[in-house]
Amino acid sequence: MNVKQSSLISALLPVGMLLIAMASVQTGASLAKSLFPAVGAQGTTTLRLIFASLLMLLILRPWRTTFTASSLRTVLIYGIALGGMNFLFYMAIRTIPLGVGVALEFTGPLAVALFHSRKITDFIWIVLAVTGLALLIPMGQADSLDLTGALYALGAGVCWAGYILFGQKAGADHGVQTAALGVVIAAVFIAPIGIAHAGGALLDPSLIPVAIGVAILSTALPYTLEMVALTRMPVRTFGTLMSMEPAVGAVSGLLFLHESLTLTQWLAIGAIIVASAGATLTTRPEPAALMPSD
Repeated sequence: MNVKQSSLISALLPVGMLLIAMASVQTGASLAKSLFPAVGAQGTTTLRLIFASLLMLLILRPWRTTFTASSLRTVLIYGIALGGMNFLFYMAIRTIPLGVGVALEFTGPLAVALFHSRKITDFIWIVLAVTGLALLIPMGQADSLDLTGALYALGAGVCWAGYILFGQKAGADHGVQTAALGVVIAAVFIAPIGIAHAGGALLDPSLIPVAIGVAILSTALPYTLEMVALTRMPVRTFGTLMSMEPAVGAVSGLLFLHESLTLTQWLAIGAIIVASAGATLTTRPEPAALMPSD
């Protein structure tokens, strides 16, 4: 293998990892929907977070890190934001297509990116994002998107923004060790809701393989791949590629859940993707926060 081929592989490998990570997250979300009839979105979130926390504890072993009272408060908020984001997203995709849910949720990190930018050209990204939202939520039409589901997805976006802001601060103090503790906090935060809703159904042994599959596909595998990819590519490249997440969600919903979207919805998702990618490319460099697993 010559130097040119080696350089090409080195450049393409992290991109491939990131694409696999995105596909894994959205496949996990599609698989999670299969649990909704048995334990609801509330119970599914609980099972996913419990098994994900066990996996992350085994992988990252956060007990080896010493936390101060201040850093624990930051990680606590980070974990609650993570739990709320997962819970609200699953509540959203009960009634709206997966791709639409991801696009609406993506307004959270998009807002964070735009907030940190001061360029006049960023007005274009704001207009595109607002246009996408307006197309996705055409109020007053009989065939419009379910408003409750859309609001849940936007709420997940708010939690995603909190996840990024507090995740960056927590990560700066203790690195990836905070991820495992954050997932544990998220599980503790959401578990009472899932138990109250699903009760003893959560103990059904037949659900365990699917729940573990969701935890691996939505958390353990993509988070690991994203961590590796981020160390091998520029932050802006990482953020721009992650902007494809809504499209990956739409394709996953089409393939696994047979959720077909209208042309207007595809255009809306495209507008939000372009807005997110544009905002990532034009904002000043910031420490990257790993995209959370939906």
